[in-house]
Amino acid sequence: MGLKPHLEIRPLEATPEGRVQFYTPQTSHETMMVHIPPNTIEKLFVHHFQTDQLLVVKGEFVLVLLVNRQYRYLLLSEHHPQVVKIPPGVPHGAINLTSAPCILVNAVLRHGSPHPKDYTPIQPPFPYDLNFIGSQIYNASIPA
Repeated sequence: MGLKPHLEIRPLEATPEGRVQFYTPQTSHETMMVHIPPNTIEKLFVHHFQTDQLLVVKGEFVLVLLVNRQYRYLLLSEHHPQVVKIPPGVPHGAINLTSAPCILVNAVLRHGSPHPKDYTPIQPPFPYDLNFIGSQIYNASIPA
C-alpha cells in the first residue's frame, strides 16, 4: 500500500541580488494566473488528475481545504511568500473577505487528462465557519 499524497506548505525560496529577490519558479505543466475578487466566497473544487501549486503575488485570501470531513482554513498572503501544494482529490475553495482583489499563480502539475468536472464548483457539504477564519490559521503540512 502506497502513501497517500498530502498537502504541502513551504516558504518560497529566494536568492538576494542586492536589493532584488529572485524566487525559485515552480516546475509545472501549465501556469495560470488567478484573480479572486474582493468580498468573494467560492464553492469547493476538486481535481482528479492535477496538483495545484498556489502562490499569492498580490493581496491575500483564505484557502479552504476539506480534509477528513473538516475544513482547514489557511491564510495566504503576499507578505509571507509560500507555496501550497494541493494533490488530486482534495476539495478546496477560496474566500476573500477583504476590500482588495487577490492575485495568485497556480503552477499546475498534470497527472493525466483533465476530468470533465475538474472546474465545476461543488456545493460545500456544510457551511464554512466564517467566524473561525482569522481565529486559527494553519501553517504546517496537513495530512490528506
